[in-house]
Amino acid sequence: MTEQHDVVVVGSANADLVVRVERWPAPGHTVPGSDLAVVPGGKGANQAVAAARLGGRVAFVGRVGDDPYGTLLRGSLERAGVALDALVTTPGPSGTALITVGPEGESSIIVSPGANGRVTPDDIDRAAGVVGAARVVSLQLEIPMPAVRRAAETAAAAGARVVLNPSPAGPVPLAVLALCDPLVVNEHEAAYLLDGAVGDPAAGAAALRALGPRSAVITLGAAGAVTADATGTARIPAPRVRAVDTTGAGDAFTAALCLRLARGDDLAAAARFAVRAGAAAVRREGAQPSFPTAAELP
Repeated sequence: MTEQHDVVVVGSANADLVVRVERWPAPGHTVPGSDLAVVPGGKGANQAVAAARLGGRVAFVGRVGDDPYGTLLRGSLERAGVALDALVTTPGPSGTALITVGPEGESSIIVSPGANGRVTPDDIDRAAGVVGAARVVSLQLEIPMPAVRRAAETAAAAGARVVLNPSPAGPVPLAVLALCDPLVVNEHEAAYLLDGAVGDPAAGAAALRALGPRSAVITLGAAGAVTADATGTARIPAPRVRAVDTTGAGDAFTAALCLRLARGDDLAAAARFAVRAGAAAVRREGAQPSFPTAAELP
């Protein structure tokens, strides 16, 4: 019998190549930066590690390459206690992300998919026992949409709750949106899906729900988050912290949200826990190295 997990993450694993700068380069310009840091990342692996560090039973479904970065990524997930029976090592490079961090902790990211781009619906079918035994299945868009769709359908058919963070922003089929509970976006992703800037976040969350998902969450950085479900909308403030590096903060939020939903919280209560995890993650450099345990939440 397949072990039931609180959260199963189907998604990407990237090696993050991080450089800090005092100012952003203009096109054609060169600026000095810090020493290069190579740390494990990728939205999928980030969420898996963050949920496990908060005490969740977590499994990861995806691909890494047979290069040194793949070894780094697998090792990070293993150390966090994430189950890796459905993590495939494939010939070729692992995913990588080129990350520039500015003086206020804000980040700019370019992703090279590598092995993540070779995740297929067949991978999901082979992992159907793991996906179907989850309480919550977390998805993002750093793997191909056919695999995302198959994972959402497999999870929903088995009675698991589907959480989608459509990042990087891209088209999402209506059939996938209809399975989301919730859809989790930041303000830029919300604007993309709504085809226009989000004014009032509560109205934006309600408008996202009108696209088809059963519930929606818009993350607002230091301002917290807003939720919308059948009971209405709720504004969730975030703790005040000094931001050192925002890389991975959204993944920490989504992971914590998924974990609390798996444990039975309603959406607003889960979001109140999640904003604390996101706030904790910005206090340290890097993505996975910054993720808190429950005892470290502000």
